[in-house]
Amino acid sequence: MGTSLSRAAQWTSTDSDHGKLESTPMNESLLNEILRFVENFSSKNPQEAELLFEEPLQWSSTLAATDFTPDYEIREEGVVESREKDEEGRSLLLFSPPTVCVRNFRQLSKLLGLANEKKLLEVQACVEDNRSPLVKILGPSLANIQKIGKSDKDKEQQQSSEPEAKMKLVRLLQSADKHILRKFMKEISEKVDLNPTAVKKEVEYLKNVCSTGENKVLKLVRYTSDYEFPNGCRAPLWRQLQGEICYLVVEPYDTETLYITCSAAGVFFNMGIKPEGDEINYERTSEVFKDIVSLLKSKSQVFAESMDLQDARETARTSKPHVELVDAQTQLSLKRIDKSEPSSQLKDVQLTPSEVDENKDPDNDRKKQQGAKSKNKAHFSESSYADQLSSMKIKNQKQQADLFSETSSESDQSYEEEEQPVRRQRNTDQPSDYWQIQKLVKYLRAGDQTATLLTLYALMDYDLKQETYHLAIQDSGGLKVLTNILHLEEVNLQLGSLGILREISLNPQTRRAIVDNGGLRSIVNALDSRNKDVKALAAETIANLTSFRRARRTVRRYNGISKLVKLLDCNADLANVDPKQEKDVEVARFGVIALWSCSKSPKNQEAIHKAGGIPLLGRLLKSPQMNMLIPVVGILQNCATEESCQDAIQTEGIVKDLVQHLGNDNDALRIHCANVIFKCAENKRTRTLVNEHKGLQALVSLLSKTENKQLMAASTGAVWKCSLSSDNLDVFQDHKVLEILIGLLTNQPEEVLVNVVGALAEFAQKPANKVTIRKCGGLKPLVKLLIGRNEPLLVNVTKVVEACAADLDNMAIIQELDGIRLVWSLLKNPSPEVQSSAAWALCPCIENAKEAGEMVSSLMGAMELVIDLLKSPDDKVLASMCAVVARIAKDKYNLAVLTDYEVVSLLAKLTDNPNDMLRCHLAQAIAQCCSWRNNRAAFGEAGVVPPLVLYLKSQDMKVRHSTVMALHQLSKESNNCITMHGEGVVKPLIHFMGSDDEKVRNAAADCVRNIRVLFPGQARAKKAAPVN
Repeated sequence: MGTSLSRAAQWTSTDSDHGKLESTPMNESLLNEILRFVENFSSKNPQEAELLFEEPLQWSSTLAATDFTPDYEIREEGVVESREKDEEGRSLLLFSPPTVCVRNFRQLSKLLGLANEKKLLEVQACVEDNRSPLVKILGPSLANIQKIGKSDKDKEQQQSSEPEAKMKLVRLLQSADKHILRKFMKEISEKVDLNPTAVKKEVEYLKNVCSTGENKVLKLVRYTSDYEFPNGCRAPLWRQLQGEICYLVVEPYDTETLYITCSAAGVFFNMGIKPEGDEINYERTSEVFKDIVSLLKSKSQVFAESMDLQDARETARTSKPHVELVDAQTQLSLKRIDKSEPSSQLKDVQLTPSEVDENKDPDNDRKKQQGAKSKNKAHFSESSYADQLSSMKIKNQKQQADLFSETSSESDQSYEEEEQPVRRQRNTDQPSDYWQIQKLVKYLRAGDQTATLLTLYALMDYDLKQETYHLAIQDSGGLKVLTNILHLEEVNLQLGSLGILREISLNPQTRRAIVDNGGLRSIVNALDSRNKDVKALAAETIANLTSFRRARRTVRRYNGISKLVKLLDCNADLANVDPKQEKDVEVARFGVIALWSCSKSPKNQEAIHKAGGIPLLGRLLKSPQMNMLIPVVGILQNCATEESCQDAIQTEGIVKDLVQHLGNDNDALRIHCANVIFKCAENKRTRTLVNEHKGLQALVSLLSKTENKQLMAASTGAVWKCSLSSDNLDVFQDHKVLEILIGLLTNQPEEVLVNVVGALAEFAQKPANKVTIRKCGGLKPLVKLLIGRNEPLLVNVTKVVEACAADLDNMAIIQELDGIRLVWSLLKNPSPEVQSSAAWALCPCIENAKEAGEMVSSLMGAMELVIDLLKSPDDKVLASMCAVVARIAKDKYNLAVLTDYEVVSLLAKLTDNPNDMLRCHLAQAIAQCCSWRNNRAAFGEAGVVPPLVLYLKSQDMKVRHSTVMALHQLSKESNNCITMHGEGVVKPLIHFMGSDDEKVRNAAADCVRNIRVLFPGQARAKKAAPVN
């Protein structure tokens, strides 16, 4: 985290005493990465988490003493200490408000767990107050072990003198640092197209040609930073997001020192280095130029005159003719090009008039040939690079005159497509094949059909998997030519072009270049070809290209999804394919592979369904070919997240085939099939179909494959969702699935545990299964899972605890394992879903625990948590907390505490909420709180009675019954009786006096009696009261 903080973080000031992290998306992402690393460090690396820091990390915390659990020693003055001490008797965590001092990662991880929603603020405060955290954690020697300039021998000596555990901690921190930087590099590469290679070559040229020897015209050329990121850029990461690559300091002879910014859009002058430190003032002070040479020529007259003189000399020097050897096939293409003009069909293949002129210019050919052969010379001429630079300027004089500015109407993208290949041509260190491929691309662009076809064959003879050849094709504009060839009607040309595109599209950078150049649209259009080989190659190329989101969106935009779906309609008996139909099946297979890649996008999933893809996929499930089945089920797995696709999978009879393939020996196929069932089994009809086709037994057999974690996650997920039906639950019980699931509660990854515990929650709904869970020892591992961080896992665990706590014997074990405290601590979790499920779990725990009232009051901060969550914006959280209040209020002492915390006003504010579940439990809470007379009066004054009367009109019987109970308690206050009578409550209460529920019947009768007895006396008293 040393490099990521120093290179990625954006500070308000470079001063370590006053600098703060700016509020930027990159800083927030950096803090989240550090938080995630620290939170998981203790569980993943327990031994290293216990190692003491060389110096403690100290910062001003936002926590208070009440945020700490009983695990800590809390003094009266608010000072908190950990019970763990070091050898010198110092606490590993010391909190003296507001300063916190931490001495190892275990205490740091626990502290962040207590911070809950403030944990990100804690991380930020820690980073700001400890600008060099690695120095404090590891000490200066180990923190600097990876610094540039330190020899390997020194590193080995340093490592040999340190304990192995500490060296492992060093490696873990270095690995985390690299992971953060790689993530930021990936995000930057997806958002900004940077080309540091071209800038680096130009800087090297200026250093070698213009700053040394007889032609020295610059005093100094240097970077402002010696640190180079893995992508070749030197600008800070947050500046790279704005397209900036690096910053230069240049000292000409005839002007002041110049400070230059090199960016993806061009180069320009900046404000220079700030006087108070090394930080650069990034503000632009000039127009944007296309290269550094043009920028310097605009500022330095000496530099401009020297460069013009060198250009003239090199132009004269390179005018001598010479001969370059080419292979026989290329010579044949040259002869055809010389003898014939480009055909009318191939005019579309030519990119720009300037490129055609370039191809016809013999001087330009000689210059390129000389550059290609220069690497074979004993001595490389310093002026050869200047020659290429000069020729570039001569060919693009008109473009050179148009300087880029922010208000320019030209597209930055078109500028980069035109200029970047020119910059790359300056690199003369490429192998000879690089230049030969560029030559072939030129013939490809200018030749007739025969020459073009021969050139394509020549290109296909190369090993196109090598990145050097990809660069050669890109730098010479070959990608655009290859995609334009697809617009021709000649099938052989299309096949040759697609064959090359298929090979080079395996490279990630080339994939993006093809999409950036608009080539994907041409490939999608090739799917309309009548030739089956063209369709197959186009689909395979699309499968390679759509590995990132923008490419998938492009395919959908140009109607590529529906075209790919059409390829699936092969009209063949897949079990017995006729030789004449093999080609159709092959085209369908490539179409499936392309759709599998495209289906990662939710909108593409919907498009596949609308195009009628699900029935065709169901038909292809009959195929015996594994290379067909796996991508077909892969598409179904992706599409099954859409509810409409789930219905289609059910109605098209696909469930039967999925169940059959669960018995296949191929693990990949079984994983996909189980995942489809997992997603679709939310539907009751799908669960029934799985049972009818004996799919439950197949899923049970997969639970024994514990060595394959992916298969375990998929099969346990399918078991979980299928157990939502009681009939399926009975089948699982016959096969002892409950005992198997309990055995999987240990030594399994979280993705498996989530599903296992979810299934247990369904099994626990039956009383007999609660006993089985206890007898099989399932409660202890379940309670241990309450200390985790995985939100779906916590939700499922609390559901199991809620169900098991209804059994008194289970409740005794849960209480003995300190499970109630752990569940209560989950109310601090920032997730509303976890808060709600934890609150529901607390309800049976409070009801069935021994000495529940005393137990609740003994939990530090328990009441405060309940009161805070009654202010939650989430209706589910509010409903569950009202249910908790109704249980807590049964104890008079706890009710007094809640009353002191103004629970009456908080409950009164919720009465206008239209949610029936919330209304039901709110009425119960009000009824329990009314056991205090003062609370009954307070509820009346808060205006609770009129909304409660309206609850009696609810369609939900539970709401009506709980409301009757609440009105009964409120009617014990005479003023409330007047309000009830005025709201017309007597008539509906008379109706409830005939209820089948005895408690409701008696409560309604008592309420009417109270109104009849108390209302007249209170009304007369009000009339007799003197009027002031």
